Amino acid sequence: MNLFHHSTGPSMTRRLILSLTFAMTFLWLLAVGLGLVVMEEELAEIFDGTLQDTAERLVPLVVDDLEHRGMLGSPANGTSSAAPQQLQTGSSSGDHEYLIYQVRDPSGRVLIRSHDAPEQAFATPLKGGFWKDATYQFYTATNDDRQIFIQVADAFENREEAVREGAIALFLPLIFLIPVSGMLIWLVVRRAVRPVGELRREIETKDGGNMEPINASMLPRELQPIAVSVNLLMTRLRTALDAEREFTSNSAHELRTPIAGALAQTQMLIAELTEGSSRHRAGQIEASLTRLSHLAEKLLQLSRAEAGIGITDKPTDLTRILDMVLTDFWRSMADPARLVFKRTPGAQLIGPFSEDAFAIVLRNLVENALVHGTPGEPVEVFLDDGGPVRIVNGAPRMTEAELASIRKRFSRGKTEAGGSGLGLSIVERLLGQMNGRLVLLSPASGRDGGFEARIFLS
Repeated sequence: MNLFHHSTGPSMTRRLILSLTFAMTFLWLLAVGLGLVVMEEELAEIFDGTLQDTAERLVPLVVDDLEHRGMLGSPANGTSSAAPQQLQTGSSSGDHEYLIYQVRDPSGRVLIRSHDAPEQAFATPLKGGFWKDATYQFYTATNDDRQIFIQVADAFENREEAVREGAIALFLPLIFLIPVSGMLIWLVVRRAVRPVGELRREIETKDGGNMEPINASMLPRELQPIAVSVNLLMTRLRTALDAEREFTSNSAHELRTPIAGALAQTQMLIAELTEGSSRHRAGQIEASLTRLSHLAEKLLQLSRAEAGIGITDKPTDLTRILDMVLTDFWRSMADPARLVFKRTPGAQLIGPFSEDAFAIVLRNLVENALVHGTPGEPVEVFLDDGGPVRIVNGAPRMTEAELASIRKRFSRGKTEAGGSGLGLSIVERLLGQMNGRLVLLSPASGRDGGFEARIFLS
């Protein structure tokens, strides 16, 4: 019997995958956030540098242009007698300008301005260096004699747009990278925990018929202590089971002789007694000894079943064993006609099955059918070529719960007939060793009632 079952608790694999995915996502978002902070600072330095470079490069060009136009005085007096007019430079492309500028004289009057610059002078002091308000970052440059002041402005919205586009460029790949990374993490974790599943399946195969140690050397180092502990546990269990089986087998063997002797003496006593209370008590003793003999036989069969006699790799013709078992029943029955064997012509049942195990299985099922079946109704044994062996007997219809109950050890169901309740338990143990299975049906196939036991051997 398999003592292991799949747990319904939280999955370690799922928790590990989710934890790694969330941790990776958090770290990526943190890295992108820090990158944006650094990028914003670097962009501010680049924009400020461009602003300063543009203003300083404009100074000699503007001075030459104003002198050519006669809007600047000679170096001697530093002023012009003409009243200059405000000039506007055009946009070469017609698009929105990122940088705007104004050229102002020492009095603050605007001499030249760019296409998008306002007509009114900037509210910026006439001194070199950076200055800013709520909308613009300014840089003011002047010539050596401070006759003109060139003020270049960069709108903060341009910088915000650059940071925003940079953020989109950084965050957008995460939309695709996070699911892909989650899938890769899932594959890596599943592969990493595969030895855990293999160890679990290896442990699930261990029962009373398979107590071989687990090969811990093939497992990862982290799982080897678990395998060693399981092997130690199985060693202790094997020792306990061997002691139990030896006790059961020895007890059954030792009890058979005295029980048989006591039963023979009781039967002789019954033959010598006349009718009366003494003969009746002797009959009860005989019935008790018969049940005890039957129980000892079942315990011996159970001991052999738990010792693994159903395991073999030698091909065997079980049809011959089927004939032998049924012949034994016919010889011991008061009404042999009640047991009917229906075999398809040419049907055979050949495979790597244990003869002893199959004989015990068949004997228990036929015996159950004869003892617990409806008295007077036949017990039919069917054999089709390569198909299951079917044992059918008359019986009241049983529920699914009752069918499950009679499979348990020492469970006899709703019957007045005698029995130990070990027959089906022995059958299932041996069929499990033979890679077979037992199917119980009620009602029997093709009938309104009855009971059917099917032996499947693969």
